[in-house]
Amino acid sequence: MVAKQLADDEPQKTLKDSPKFESKSHKKKHKRKLEDPEPEEVTVIESKKEKKKKKKQKQNQEQEGSIVNSENLSGSNGKVETINGSAEFSEKSSTNVVVTGKDANESKYKALAKFVDSGLPSDVLDCCKNFEKPSPIQSHSWPFLLDGRDFIGIAKTGSGKTLAFGIPAIMHVLSKRKSKKSKNPLCLVLSPTRELAQQISDVLCDAGKPTGVQSVCLYGGVDKHHQKASLKSGVDIVIGTPGRLQDMMEMGACNLKAVSFVVLDEADRMLDLGFEPAVRAILSQTCSVRQSVMFSATWPPAVHQLAQEFMDPHPIKVVVGSEDLAANHDVMQIVEVLEDRARDERLQCLLEKYHKSRKNRVLVFVLYKKEASRVEIMLQKRGWKVVSISGDKQQRARTKALSLFKDGSCPLMIATDVAARGLDIPDVEVVINYSFPLTTEDYVHRIGRTGRAGKKGVAHTFFTKDNKGLSGELINVLREAGQVVPAALLNFGTHVKKKESKLYGAHFREIDANAPKATKIKFDNSDEED
Repeated sequence: MVAKQLADDEPQKTLKDSPKFESKSHKKKHKRKLEDPEPEEVTVIESKKEKKKKKKQKQNQEQEGSIVNSENLSGSNGKVETINGSAEFSEKSSTNVVVTGKDANESKYKALAKFVDSGLPSDVLDCCKNFEKPSPIQSHSWPFLLDGRDFIGIAKTGSGKTLAFGIPAIMHVLSKRKSKKSKNPLCLVLSPTRELAQQISDVLCDAGKPTGVQSVCLYGGVDKHHQKASLKSGVDIVIGTPGRLQDMMEMGACNLKAVSFVVLDEADRMLDLGFEPAVRAILSQTCSVRQSVMFSATWPPAVHQLAQEFMDPHPIKVVVGSEDLAANHDVMQIVEVLEDRARDERLQCLLEKYHKSRKNRVLVFVLYKKEASRVEIMLQKRGWKVVSISGDKQQRARTKALSLFKDGSCPLMIATDVAARGLDIPDVEVVINYSFPLTTEDYVHRIGRTGRAGKKGVAHTFFTKDNKGLSGELINVLREAGQVVPAALLNFGTHVKKKESKLYGAHFREIDANAPKATKIKFDNSDEED
């Protein structure tokens, strides 16, 4: 056995020691050395990769029509690109505003630097007298909307979107109505929630007073008789939630045949709440020749599809900030990972820190209706003066609680996500997320209740292990806004879960919003052949 092993090893030893083997080895080493790239060659390879990457990015930008030039707010120097046979203009300003659309580079669409640049009557601009200058979304949208263009606006909450479409809506009424009161409404604004509908109504009622433009707000949870009476007396603008508006239409109390200016506010939220069939039914009852306006904080494929169906093929699109999910940078975000049972005591400590004066406005968000009542009772027992709004409460109680919070009589409020998009109170100093919402989009809207109108705000969020599936998205939001990401949050992972289709779950292929439309192929009927 040993002899066999030695015999087997011997040829290997002889081969290794042979000059012939050394020669081959040397040749192989020399060959590998020749094949190894020199440092200069590595640089060339890297450069080619970078060129290829840049070329691909440029192609993607051209497809999206977003080849942009950094210019001032006026956006006088843009670049025209021919995309899909139509001229598309895109512009990027120092305020990170991107404008795309057919003929958007015409001088008449120059962004407004001052309110007076719009050339609107003083009584129309009366509602803007307390503002120094138009917000970016207002300055870029008014020239297009006043010219009758279909429009898509994407901007963060608290950016002045209501007046961005409100002033053009008032001007539309003044140009279309034949008497001081319209028999049927000329403008329609659809909103996903009652609170947001009320907020829009408050703004438009005040803005329309000097010119006699009247608005009515239609929402559920209250008696219909008063709303019917307002419609019967004649209104110019209807603001409503899809459910109540459909009820009024079926009762014959609301006729939309004369509506030629339609606004879908928070369109993404409207579709999330399942209002798409109602929205389609309502839009089908408006005038066939109409100006369509969409405002949304994000631009998911479902909203894009709705825009394609009900808008001009080449609408103007203005993006302030980013189409992707992003939080208001004026809000300092603090995320705290803790156990579920520790939230009550921690909330008590934070209120003692942030609400010590008991005069500043603090908004506490919870997830469920019953949770809102429980937290409200818990805080009342601990001596805090607090109100709450949720879907469980009657509309009268919700309206009263919101009024007490707005006027400062009770500056501490507990709310579910019904208030995430319906509160426009500039001086909410602190938002506390007692429960993390079901989506990161709702988180962004919740914290957007503070830091409004250019003011700074604080958002303090409790994050538990039950929310770990959203840790990756939350980390991305924090990083994008330059906020501190706690190590405990990183422990949950940075993976972002793929969005699921409502019909097909996770087993679906996501179609890009800018993908070309499918073409219908027709075949000859072979049965008719002779």
